[in-house]
Amino acid sequence: MARFGYEAALRWSDMDVYGHVNNARFLTLYEEARVALMFTEARKQGLTSLEEGVVIARHEVDYLRPVDYGDTVRIEMWIDELRPSRFVVAYELFDDGVVASRAKSVCVPYDLTAARPRRLSPGERAFFEPYLARP
Repeated sequence: MARFGYEAALRWSDMDVYGHVNNARFLTLYEEARVALMFTEARKQGLTSLEEGVVIARHEVDYLRPVDYGDTVRIEMWIDELRPSRFVVAYELFDDGVVASRAKSVCVPYDLTAARPRRLSPGERAFFEPYLARP
């Protein structure tokens, strides 16, 4: 299984009153990494259909240690589960080489025109396959 890596810059607005990254901002950082995988990396490989609609059905976040304001954090992500009409993205957020948070997002391909969920295409499944965790 391959992991997709993303370097995320921290912004002053990410900080809370205690000088740490606010817990809600972790979801924004995870979103940036997810977009880099599903839109930027997918486009490089000729896949653009994910840009047409993916919605989040669920987030789960574990905060393991505070993240102080700094230059960047590294997010590594992979596909934890791949089903016909949904997939689970798993993440680890590293601060100075130490895991500071783990998370999962349940993602559902979505047809925005028809306003309903849809199934993953064979091309989408093939794109995710290298990132799929094996039991």
